[in-house]
Amino acid sequence: MKNNKSIIEKLTALWALNESGLGGFLHVFNSPFTGLIVGGVSILLISLIAYYAENKWQAILKALVIVLIIKMAVSPYSPFGAYVAVSFQAVLGAILFSNFSWKGATIMVLGMVTFLESALQKLLILTIVYGTNLWEAIDIYGAWVQKKLDFVSETSTTSVLVTTYLLVYGICGILAGIFIKNTIKIISNKKETDFYLHLETDKLDKKTKKVAFRTKVIWVWLGTVAVMVLAFSIFGGPLLGWQKAIYIVLRSFLILMLWYLVIGPFLLKVVQKYLRKKESKYQEDIANAMDLFPYFRQIIAFTWKDTIHLKGYTRFQCFMANSISNCIHFKVPSE
Repeated sequence: MKNNKSIIEKLTALWALNESGLGGFLHVFNSPFTGLIVGGVSILLISLIAYYAENKWQAILKALVIVLIIKMAVSPYSPFGAYVAVSFQAVLGAILFSNFSWKGATIMVLGMVTFLESALQKLLILTIVYGTNLWEAIDIYGAWVQKKLDFVSETSTTSVLVTTYLLVYGICGILAGIFIKNTIKIISNKKETDFYLHLETDKLDKKTKKVAFRTKVIWVWLGTVAVMVLAFSIFGGPLLGWQKAIYIVLRSFLILMLWYLVIGPFLLKVVQKYLRKKESKYQEDIANAMDLFPYFRQIIAFTWKDTIHLKGYTRFQCFMANSISNCIHFKVPSE
């Protein structure tokens, strides 16, 4: 039981490292699918916490609070939606694992639902920012393409795209669940041996991601607005098209400003106020978790190099299983 407590603490630290964006799995993969990878790794770690914990509900929720506090401390610029996504994953995981065994379809359900929640959150944000005009613009493009191809369909382009998008996310969630279940089996069957690694000096530039995040928001907004403006101005008629185009630009700009300058900061302050109340209670756990970050970053990098002889999916699964196994059985040299 004592050993399981140590393992859960290290899994919590690994989860916090994954969510805070301070290195780890993302730095190894260097993939454009950041959200999917972070979400998938989080589900894996939540599932492992449930696997090793006796009181799964309490263990997962405690880990969640610690992860959010660390996330708040090291990534204060994280959007409110990120806190919602992490909390949704953890609470759903706590509910499922408290009532069902991980050996069944529980992990697949967790993966599918959390991935779909992420997809729906993005669609909701797009609709709030750009309104129904976004979907009208997509339908206009779709109708134009169909006309060029002499193909007529009563199904709107928007319906096809949204359905496909949700279907892809749902399938990815199920596949992630299968992968996670197999990874847990590999980790649980590994012989428990202490893992040591010499720590090297590791410096991190925390400002890089902040600039990248803001730049990404601006480019996404400009790109989306440009596509919609072109759709309405070229295909929507000379007067009506430009009227809608101007409306779209002003509406989306005002909503984004309202969110990033007023609503977003307010909601973040509410969340941060709650987390600060909890901070003193988990101060030791937080400090211990953050002390492990430099070790875990190097363990992950070491394990990636250690699996270089493997290829493709086999390497990916071995890397994930070995990284987590090495982290949870890691011993600080002084221990």
